[in-house]
Order: sequence, then structure tokens, then C-alpha cells
Amino acid sequence: MRSICEERWIAIVGFVVVFSSATILAACPYKSIFSFGDSFADTGNLYFSSHPPSHHCFFPPYGQTFFHRVTGRCSDGRLIIDFIAESLGLPLLKPYLGMKKKNVVGGANFAVIGATALDLSFFEERGISIPTHYSLTVQLNWFKELLPSLCNSSADCHEVVGNSLFLMGEIGGNDFNYLLFQQRSIAEVKTFVPYVIKAITSAVNELIGLGARTLIVPGNIPLGCSITYLTIYETMDKNQYDQYGCLKWLNKFAEYYNQKLQSELHRLQGLHSHANIIYADYYNAILSLYRDPTMFGFTNLKTCCGMGGPYNYNASADCGDPGVNACDDPSKHIGWDGVHLTEAAYRIIAQGLIKGPYCLPRFNTLCLINTSYGHFNS
Repeated sequence: MRSICEERWIAIVGFVVVFSSATILAACPYKSIFSFGDSFADTGNLYFSSHPPSHHCFFPPYGQTFFHRVTGRCSDGRLIIDFIAESLGLPLLKPYLGMKKKNVVGGANFAVIGATALDLSFFEERGISIPTHYSLTVQLNWFKELLPSLCNSSADCHEVVGNSLFLMGEIGGNDFNYLLFQQRSIAEVKTFVPYVIKAITSAVNELIGLGARTLIVPGNIPLGCSITYLTIYETMDKNQYDQYGCLKWLNKFAEYYNQKLQSELHRLQGLHSHANIIYADYYNAILSLYRDPTMFGFTNLKTCCGMGGPYNYNASADCGDPGVNACDDPSKHIGWDGVHLTEAAYRIIAQGLIKGPYCLPRFNTLCLINTSYGHFNS
């Protein structure tokens, strides 16, 4: 059964056949990117908001592979958003909290490590304590605060926003993670799904109202393959694992959420025929790495930066903590720290999103500055 993403990929291929490359180029005027989300997309917002910086992602060996220094990214190097920016010939996105608002070039990043789609008040009303006050609403308000510095009139703002690419996440994963880390029932976690999806689609709807024409909305990742969850929910019952070593029930939940999200995005697309609302299939893009790691050059499922246990991961000894070291070659590992992935994994995922099939946004290789994708191999 094809996902909405795959169906759009087929449609775009047909579109390319019919129209000339000149037409495609003219249809892809992305001059900037605006990114929302959590630690899968944060390029430094939490880092700049912390005084002094305290999150484990703010210490070596984070950033060692590409930047050779800590940048506030939860990886050894670049993230998916970095590769998307490079593919469009745009500069890497600066974090909103660390940028000069009068000199915005190429867009801005509003994603924050640990962020949720739902507001803090939603959790407080249900007696649930979470370690963040950064929600999608907060990030969207940052964008609206920045907008006057990007344009001078309503018409001008519509043009600026319309010529921008919006990456809406990944966001929403932490809304479920904070419950699953507390080992709450999957039945309770499922009750949060419609609220999370409403928060995301409401933000998409508001951005379209401001002039956005192309928005990429990622789904959730294969939670059952996450080293954190494989450790928390470790069991001797082999029937709970699939043939790749992932927890089946957690992946089924991620699939359930992604199907609901796709359905709602499909409905939203019907209301905004002038906009491109694109579902990014993070789930299958990442799952492909776990299904056949050697095909992508990965040696095993152990995390690169960690210590102890069957997966080189211990929740009480985070990467970035004293005495916790990284592996010699992160490019041989999918997982970086038990939650986040390596630059090598993010590169492959980004390539799958940009070139297809997981899912190509409403631009294609003919739109890209670097059609050879040489930067993916750098």
C-alpha cells in the first residue's frame, strides 16, 4: 500500500516528464528556509537560551565530525535541515535566538531541543511534568516576530513567505516521548495523537495564511528501533521484536500516528490547492537503515557515543558526560547517542527526502543548485 508521500513522488516524476527543465527551475524560487521542530532540527536555539549551557549536547564530542566544535546540534555533525539547505545552495540555518534579526540571510531556524507540538499548559492540566516550555506555538510566534524585519508591507511579506521553504519538524515526537519515558500505557499515549496532529496542522494552516506555499511536514520516526526505547523496554520475549531487532509495538504506534497525520494533511491540502503540503516519510527513510545497515556502510546497531549495555548505551551516562567517549568512526554507525543519529545517517535520510522516495518535496533535482549531490559525499 503506497503512502501519500509515495503517490506524490510518482506524480512529481510524471510532472517532470511533461514539463521542461526551464519550467521546473522557474517553479522553484526558494530563497530561504524556515525550520521548526525539536532536537532533530535544532541548530543552536537551546544552546543560546541556556546560561550556562547545561544540556549534554552542548559538550564534546558533539559536533566533532563536520564543525569540529560544539554548535548546539545533537549529533556529531550536520542534520537533515543542513543537507536540505546545502542542496538548495543556501547557507546553513542560523538559530533564531543566536542571530542578528536585522541581517537575516537564507532564513532562520526556530527548532528547539526537547520541544513539543503541544503547549506546556496542555501537559500541566493533565498533571504531567515535562522539562521544556518551548512548543510549536512559541516557535511560530518567533517567526511572526521576525517577519517584519524580512519585509516592509503585507504584499511584500506574502512574497517573501511564498518564496520560502518551510520544514515543520520533526515535531510532536517529544509529546509522546515524555509519556513513554515514564512508561505510561500505549492506550494513554494514543489519546494524545489527535491533539498533536491538530497543533501541527493548525500551525501549517496559519503559515499558509501568512503566504507559505511549500511546507514539508515530517512524520514520526520508527520508535521501536530507537536505542533508548530498546533499553527502557528490553524484554526476554523475542516475539516483541521484529526480524531487525526493533520493538514491534512501538513501531506500530509510530505507523498509527503517521497514518493519522497523513490523512489530516491530505484533508488540509484539499482546502489549500495553491499550496504544497508535503508529508516527509522519516519513518521509512530511517527504517531502511535498520533493515539493511551494511548496504549503507553501517556495521552494527550500537550507538557511537555511549557506554555499557548491549547497545553501548546507558541512560545514566550520556554522550557529552565526562568519561563517555565516541567511537573511532561515526560514519559506521546509525545512532550517535541513543536518541539522535549520526551525520552519516542524516545525510542518507536527507538524500532520500530530496531525491525521493521519502518524500521528494514539490521541487526536484532540476531545481537544486548542486544536482550532482556532491555535498552528500563530502
